[in-house]
Amino acid sequence: MGIPKKLKNMNVHVDGAGYLGRASEFEEPVLALATEDYRGGGMLGSVKIDLGLEAMEATIKTGGHEEALIRKFGTTLIDGVRYRLTGAYQSDDGSAAQAIEVYIGGRFTEITPGTSKPGDDTEHEYKVACAYYRRVVNGRTEVEIDMVAG
Repeated sequence: MGIPKKLKNMNVHVDGAGYLGRASEFEEPVLALATEDYRGGGMLGSVKIDLGLEAMEATIKTGGHEEALIRKFGTTLIDGVRYRLTGAYQSDDGSAAQAIEVYIGGRFTEITPGTSKPGDDTEHEYKVACAYYRRVVNGRTEVEIDMVAG
């Protein structure tokens, strides 16, 4: 049976503080190679030459005002704030859940408070420039990228 694994639960931690019930969404960074076209003599067409990685960015959304996160804006260290996402992906085919952990070192580059209106739902969005990214599935590191240390 082909039932996809879906995120059943998650939590976000920023510098060790948990945001259970307050973090509503987390977008992992896109992993993309920086490439350049190259075509040399005798080649039938161009190929993409690997030049490293594109810059990575993640997004955290919270259900409202989080002053502890706003205070982290302006951190001068390239990886001055540490983020950890924990989640459980599970298929409805009876299989066991997969534990996913994502670790990010970076800093907020943009905070979008969104629209605030009494009685309406609010959402704040925090964009993170990532200097470090690691994704662990069931205790095994699948991807680890340290932009500064290579």
